[in-house]
Amino acid sequence: MEDKLLIEGGTRLNGRICISGSKNASLPLLAASLLTEDKCILKGVPHLLDTCNMMKMLSGLGAQVSYQDGQVTIQAREVQESGQLYQYARKMRASFLLLGPLLMRTGEACLPLPGGCAIGNRPVDLHLKGLTALGAEFSVENGYIKASAKNLIGNEVSLDYRSVGATENIMMVAAAARGGTTITNAAAEPEIVDLGNLLNKMGARVTGAGTSCIRIEGAPDLCGAIHTVIPDRIEAGTYLIAAAATGGQVRLQQVVPSHLQLVIEKLRQAGVPIEDDRGELVVYPAEELCPLQITTGPYPGFPTDLQPQLAALLTTAAGESTITETVFENRFLYTEYLQRMGSQISVNGSAARIQGVKSLLPAQVKATDLRAGAALVIAALKTPGKTEISGLYHLDRGYEKLEEKLASLGAHIRRVSDRAVNL
Repeated sequence: MEDKLLIEGGTRLNGRICISGSKNASLPLLAASLLTEDKCILKGVPHLLDTCNMMKMLSGLGAQVSYQDGQVTIQAREVQESGQLYQYARKMRASFLLLGPLLMRTGEACLPLPGGCAIGNRPVDLHLKGLTALGAEFSVENGYIKASAKNLIGNEVSLDYRSVGATENIMMVAAAARGGTTITNAAAEPEIVDLGNLLNKMGARVTGAGTSCIRIEGAPDLCGAIHTVIPDRIEAGTYLIAAAATGGQVRLQQVVPSHLQLVIEKLRQAGVPIEDDRGELVVYPAEELCPLQITTGPYPGFPTDLQPQLAALLTTAAGESTITETVFENRFLYTEYLQRMGSQISVNGSAARIQGVKSLLPAQVKATDLRAGAALVIAALKTPGKTEISGLYHLDRGYEKLEEKLASLGAHIRRVSDRAVNL
């Protein structure tokens, strides 16, 4: 029986919330724990479907894994192949981050091509190209990537595109390989910096993380480490936009404002007052929402993972906004449901035009992917009346305690079963 969210919108969000640890940082950190036989302790890991699935995969590979109150303890004394990975790997793309660590520990790996959100083609060729430069060999058979590596040695790797996942996989292998590796045109996201910090604690020497050129001096005998995950900048951005959409005043705690610099700048351009109060962000009501022109791009550009949420905000801005998507070709699937709620959005290829309307209308809508689900929640929160959102599996992948946090801010939101909705 599918759960649904019922949101009675039109209420301003007010109060304060703490931002959870980053999903997109936790997943590569969890994968990196396979690089050593020693114990790794990760603090601040959010309890999500994606992180739970990654922990189940680690357990399936022979690691001892325990989770309590956001702290994950992993020890992989032995690593073994598991035929059970498929059921988890098909649900999330981050499963492919296990490829590099498995190669380092066992000299071979067999992983299904990864799944995840249906927002566009996300090929793994950059992962394979980078790991091939370090000495790995690959073949694709019946939907599986088979890899082997007798001797992994550092090398120079130049990425055709600033892929976050490829950068992370190469960093993990290079950290345990002999010699030095240089990654040029590397991704620069804060999650990359967080992985570099963990690898340094484990004994590698990583410099340049957060820039387009990362250098790694490998340490074949990596050790265990204790590390705290950075706050989730996408969750923080989502709540910033939700507060702005409802005309509320919300304080975000456990946030890194510098990770959201361009997001904050764009919201201010839209007329939303945002204050950095000693490392906490405070959103105030806007007198009027102004239209924006946004182009997504790799960090430090505007994050594609906040594009749908911003679109939901701009549906009631005073004028015409334009959003150009440069990362995922199918990112605009959610617009069908915003249109169902009365928004005026037209999509032409990689660009969407949004003509602001006075108010949206409640409707029955469905999350098509993780961030699309967040956009629909924001649209529902600012819309008077009762909106019903299905497809909650996607939201559960990336937002910890979503209903609880929104309810603490005054939102009228509850999760119900499909049967309860129909009664």
